[in-house]
Amino acid sequence: MKLQPSLFVPIFPVYAVSDVKESRHFLIALDESLRFIDNPQTTDVAVKRYAERVTRSRLHQPVFRASVIRAYDTRCAVCHLQHGELLDAAHIRPDSDAIGMPHVSNGLSLCKIHHAAYDQNLMGIRPDRIVEINRHLLEERDGPMLKYGLQQMHGTTIAQPRRRIERPDTDALAWRYELFKAS
Repeated sequence: MKLQPSLFVPIFPVYAVSDVKESRHFLIALDESLRFIDNPQTTDVAVKRYAERVTRSRLHQPVFRASVIRAYDTRCAVCHLQHGELLDAAHIRPDSDAIGMPHVSNGLSLCKIHHAAYDQNLMGIRPDRIVEINRHLLEERDGPMLKYGLQQMHGTTIAQPRRRIERPDTDALAWRYELFKAS
């Protein structure tokens, strides 16, 4: 994908779905869905087809999400946003980690922006539950979401569940914070 002259972002896999020999060009699809349409260059509203995809689902995820969000009283631990539909249960230790269990103490209730920032190591949470924002983001000047949504969270303390057993595991926070610092 071309962002600007001489700056491209690779996207893969791609699929060649049409070859127009007269004009010496071909059509590339960014996902496999266009492979199943007879002529992707002339699709209209009437073309409505579906394909089945096989995916792996974490069977415990709905219960984990509900338990974590309940423990945090349906609020983001960082900004206190109270709209459940905008909250996720973020894993401190990833689900793929051998000890990344789906326990409330391995989860944080985070709004979508804080979850994404946490997963991308743009936001870290120290073992003493203090939020840190990546120093490059702290220096950046952008719109109000960056300023109020991330930069102003730097140095704040996360909210935590009332029940001690549901509070974030300090060792897991320390492990994850090291990943944040290393990035």
